[in-house]
Formats: sequence, C-alpha cells, structure tokens
Amino acid sequence: MATVALALSVLQQEKQLSYKNYQHSFNKTREQILSTLRHPAGQLALLNPPADKEDEGLHPLLLPFSALDFDDQNKVQQAVAMSGCLVQYGSSGSLCLGIGNNPWAGGYIYVAGSFNSADLVAHQRGDESLVQAHRMQVSVSLRGQTYQWIAPFEKMTDAGKKSAGLRGRLTGFWSGEADKPNARPVKEFRGWIWQNANCNQAELDDQDRTCSKTSFYSLRLPIAIWQEALFEKKRPVWPPEDLDQIKVRIVVLAPDSNDTLFDSEKGTPTPPFSLKDLQSQLLPGETVRIRKLSGAKELVNLSGQVEQENDSWNALTRLIRRLPVDEYDTPLESRDQITTALDSYEIVLKGDLRSVSKSLAVVATRVSWFVGAMLLALFLTWLIMEISIIRKITVLTKRAASLSKTVKGTGGLQQFELGDLRGDDELGVLASCLHDLLRRVKEDVEREGIRAEQEKQMWHAVGHEIMSPLQSLMALHGTADDQSSRYIHRMQQAIRVLYGSASPSEAFQSTELQVTSIDIAAFLRHVADNAPCVGISQVEFNGNAELIMVRADDYSLEDVVTHVLRNADRYRLPGSSILIDLLSSETGVTIIIHNTGPHIAVDMLDKIFEYGVSDQQDSGANGNRGQGLFVAKTYMAKMGGTISAQNTHDGVSFVLSLQRAH
Repeated sequence: MATVALALSVLQQEKQLSYKNYQHSFNKTREQILSTLRHPAGQLALLNPPADKEDEGLHPLLLPFSALDFDDQNKVQQAVAMSGCLVQYGSSGSLCLGIGNNPWAGGYIYVAGSFNSADLVAHQRGDESLVQAHRMQVSVSLRGQTYQWIAPFEKMTDAGKKSAGLRGRLTGFWSGEADKPNARPVKEFRGWIWQNANCNQAELDDQDRTCSKTSFYSLRLPIAIWQEALFEKKRPVWPPEDLDQIKVRIVVLAPDSNDTLFDSEKGTPTPPFSLKDLQSQLLPGETVRIRKLSGAKELVNLSGQVEQENDSWNALTRLIRRLPVDEYDTPLESRDQITTALDSYEIVLKGDLRSVSKSLAVVATRVSWFVGAMLLALFLTWLIMEISIIRKITVLTKRAASLSKTVKGTGGLQQFELGDLRGDDELGVLASCLHDLLRRVKEDVEREGIRAEQEKQMWHAVGHEIMSPLQSLMALHGTADDQSSRYIHRMQQAIRVLYGSASPSEAFQSTELQVTSIDIAAFLRHVADNAPCVGISQVEFNGNAELIMVRADDYSLEDVVTHVLRNADRYRLPGSSILIDLLSSETGVTIIIHNTGPHIAVDMLDKIFEYGVSDQQDSGANGNRGQGLFVAKTYMAKMGGTISAQNTHDGVSFVLSLQRAH
C-alpha cells in the first residue's frame, strides 16, 4: 500500500509540475504571439488578413505606416524590413508593394525592392531613346483600368564619391508616350535608385572581369482614381475594398536590349509573414482566434496540431485525470487587445491540457513497471526473511519483552541472557552487541547509584555540620535590628533545602517558595547597600523612590541577585562598577545587572544556567560547583519570572523579569 501510495504521490507531483510547466509554456506562447503582433510585421499581418482564395500575382499590402519616406534609402530599407512586407525572389531580387494606412497621404502605391545587375547605365537627358539605359516597366491594374509607366535611370550629378556607389532618379513616363519627341515625365511619379559600389560575386572570363552589384529602388506610383476620391465630400473608403484585386507588375530591363533583369511575375516569391504563420507557435491542442472589434469579423482561427493518441494510454490517462491538482480544472484562456492605426483586434488564446495528460501517461507507464517490480521484490524479500531471519528475531523479541517487564525489579538485567543467540551471521552479531550494551548499561547504573548515594551522604554531612553553628549564630544575632540576622536566616533556608535531599539539583527544583508582594525598588536599594557585606564593592542602583510591588520571595530573590552579583564581580574589569537598573511596565518589571568586562561565548549564553556548568578549571576544588546561575534560574521560574544573559558593547547584562503585584 505504501509503494502504491508513493507511486500515486509521484504521479500527482509530476502532474502538478507538468501543469505549472504547461502554464508557463502557455503564457510564453501568449507573450510570443502578442509580441509578434505588436511588431510592425505583425501589424502588417493584422491589417492584411489571409484571403479565402489565394489569387495569383502580387497586390499591394496595407502598411502599418501612413506613408513611406521614399526619398531616403535608409528610411525606406528600415521601414520595409521592420514591416516584413519585402518578398524575396530567390537570389534575383526582392519586392515590397504597399499603401499607407492614411487615406489623406495622397493616394499612392509605394514600391521598394532590389535587383542585381552590372553597373547601371544612365539615360542622358535630351536623348529620345530610352532603350540605351537601364529602365523599369511598371503596370498597375485595378477596377478595369491599367496604369503603365516606363522609368529610365538618370544619374545624379552630385552622386557623391565613387566608393559610395551610384545614385539616381527613376523618371516616369507614360508607357505609350515615352518614345515621342518632347515627352514629359509624369509629375506625381517619383522614384530613386541606389547601387552598391561593392560586387556581389566576381567571375573571371579570360581577361574580362564582370561584377554583379545590388541596386535598391523605391517608387511612388500615383493612382488617379484614389486621388480623385480625396476631393469628394464623403470620406473615402480606406483601405480600398478591392485591394486584394489590384495587380502590380515590376520589370527591370537591361540597356540596349529587352533582357529581363527582374520580373515580379516570374519566379516563386517567398510570401511575407501572415496570421496563418502563428500556427507554428501553438502547442498541440491550443487555439488562437483573432477578430476585428469594429465589425466583429473573425480574421483567423488556428489550432495547434494534435498527435494521434495511443489507445494503451487510455486507462492511465483516466487515472491521471482523477489525481487532484490545484487549478487543474480551470480552463486556460487569455483575451488581449492590440490596437493599430485603423482598428482594434481581439486575440483569444485557449490552452489544451491533453498534452499534459499524454506526457504524464508516458511517465505513468514507466512508474507502473517500477511499482510492479518493487512489489515483487518486496514479496520475495519478505518470504526469504520469514524463513531465515524472522523466526530468530521472534525469539529475541520475546526475551526483550520479558526484560522490559522485569528491568525495574531486582536483578532484571542479570536475567536477560543472549548467549545462545550469538553467532557469525547478522542476527548473532546483533545479539552480541546487545549483550555487551546491556553489560555496559548495568555497570553505568551501578556507578550512578554509588555516585548518587555518595552525593546524598555528602550533603547530609554538610547540612548536619553547618546546622549546629547556625543555631549558635541565630542565638547571638537573632534580634530584628541586627543586620546579620537576615543572612543567617538565608543560610538556614538553604540548608533546609539541601538537607535530606537526594541531590542538589533535585533539592532546588523541589523547593517551595513563599511568594508575597515586595517593594522591588526598596529591595534592590537594600541589596546594593549591603553588597559590601558579602565582599562585593561598587554596586550602584539606578532607580527612583517610586513604590513598585512585585510578586517574589524575599530571601530567594536576594539569593538570585547575589548569585548574579558574584558572577559579575568575578568577571568585571578592576575598578569598574556593577550597575543595577530597574524598568517597569503595566504588567511587570525588568531588572538589568550590568558589568563591564569580557563577553560570554555565544554558544554558552544559555548553557551557563545549567547545573554544573562553569568555565573555570578545577571549579570544584575552588568551591565553585557551577550551581549559582542554576539556582537563580530555578528560583526565578518558581516566582513566575525569567532570567537571561546577553552581551552588550562593553560587557555583559543579566536581565531578570518579574510580574507586578495587583
């Protein structure tokens, strides 16, 4: 039962741990999805949800920017890289088509991309033929209309150093009017092109060396239909509803020929990041749903791939589901909102705990084999022990039981004999060890009895020898006005406590004190004044004359304070004073006895109140048996108080607390 319970406990802990790990993974997936969608590339995917039917050809995307600063190469490259709109055409080039998210930006289509070619050949102004230069053919088809331009490369006179590469304009002409004399460029068509100075790859052909360089370009294509809509009274629909039906084609031609360096309709472009790509971030069984808040339109609903379950795990899975785990039945779901320039979107992510149960089923399978093997091993072990060991142990147990019943009687240890059970095996060794142990116990008991009897006899003799002189002293100094009478009474009380007792510690602990109400301030002042009488000088009491009554035994409390004063006198610096302070509260008083001197070791602060503990060598020979502070602690406890020692910055303080009398 314990083994099965242990296995279930392990599975429960594994389930709890797996659930916490899944919660962490779920939150991590949530953060990754939100971080992706908050990035400009994610904003681009939100603004351009996947269409139901994939159309052939490229169409402009709604950018997360109001417009592109197409005149600045660095800004354009940074914008298209961040938004992720750049579509790669293998090693031949790249292309990004987009419109701004602000309809008042002018109604343009922005084009940015790159292609590889030799050094660009520029079109000279005044030359009516455009064929001799690198040029770009651009066509836009929408709503039954087609806009076509041809844009030759024109080198800028202030292109800069040769090491910086070429820079120039792409001047746009209407395709049908480009070859006509005095053809005028389209004013709203703007374009720039920059070619790197470094070669991508150099190839040697005999003695000629050709160099392929990368050219980056940006275009602004004016769309008349959109620009005309800006002047209507009503707000234009933006983005255009037919945005996914707009066809744009970009073709780059070599000089003096119609050889194509780049064609957007050829090759297999790598599509930009889409909302469907979020599926790769989902764990098995998780679902994410994204909808637009304004129209409650669901953009995408994705699910993580779930592997086929093994039927052999069904029983273990049902067992795992019954194991209690905190918050396991609470469905994991998060709802977040992401705001773009045009709208807000709700992202709902739901978790699936089937993956937790499935992973635990694998662990449970291994644990089940382990538990079965352990149970079989336990059974075989019990069988072997029952046959070879337990029978002998039964005999040993019966004899030990008889010892426990007779050990308190006379000769109980002598009657316990284990000689017949000795041997070379483990049980025989155990019997031998027990026999030797009992022999040592017997010797220790005998020695302890002798020591206790000797100590008892010693204290009887001491009490008897001291009692007679005390009686004589009492006769000589028994009057009330004699100061010696108080100390003689204290000595008599101490002798009565010890006389006839088994040991000093038992005597002090069994003493009954006469607890009454005393004026603690007057008491402490009296003790400080009479301290020189017992050989303790320079004791100062710092207290006022206020009447403070406490519950204590007068003689016993004086013994306590005297023991502490003797201890302080023994360790104080020569010439220093012993200070007694009195603090009072509503329920009790605190007496602080402080001496300047060495500190007490930290590990000895509590041990010094134990009987027989002393830091002096040959303490017994010097009359110090280590019982003064033990007596102080015992008497304080019987009076309902406490005593403790603590190190201060310049010495040691003993703190005594007593209850006030009501």
